[in-house]
Amino acid sequence: ISICRDLPNIEVITFSVNGISDLEPLHRCQNLSELYLRKNNITSLDELFYLKALPRLRVLWLAENPCCGPDPHRYRMTVLRNLPSLQKLDNQAVTEEELSQALVDGVEITAPPARRSVENGWSESSTSSTAGATTEPRSELLSCSLEETNKTQEELDMKPVPRDKYSSFSPQETDCSHKKRNNVLNAILLLMKELDAEGLEIIQQTVARRLQAFQKELQEE
Repeated sequence: ISICRDLPNIEVITFSVNGISDLEPLHRCQNLSELYLRKNNITSLDELFYLKALPRLRVLWLAENPCCGPDPHRYRMTVLRNLPSLQKLDNQAVTEEELSQALVDGVEITAPPARRSVENGWSESSTSSTAGATTEPRSELLSCSLEETNKTQEELDMKPVPRDKYSSFSPQETDCSHKKRNNVLNAILLLMKELDAEGLEIIQQTVARRLQAFQKELQEE
């Protein structure tokens, strides 16, 4: 996620299922409009402090993080009190009534999180939530990664990735290598949005050479 410090113009970020706990690198992404952070390790709602500086943020998916805690109403009200410009939170449209209620039921976040303690989050639930993430079924990891990658490709007007292409890992590969490969693909697709025509041509030429080399290796084997 630290790469976001160098991407001030990025508009859509999908970082679901990545073990992310720190949102500080996002505060420079002033053009960010959609942020997908589902199923990470964000333990404190104080992390919203860094998102308050993003004037164009309209869509946020933060569900299934430890910071959501045992009280869905308090969680949603706190997010909306601090990010009143949101139009959709966790795939649910934000209403005017909710924004008004958030001023009463939500907790205002005025300072960045303390890295060694959880203040506004629910620390008692973070252990079980984190444990659940480590035992997440391999098929669910694959499904989430495929969903997020296809979302990214839709933003780039590209064809969705067929499931059989995403499932073509060798039996020896671990869940970690699955996630790494999927995360690299997501990062590449997002970075492509930052390139101009000349940059895309360079990418096209590099990919063509890499494919030729890969095919030659397969033929030799």
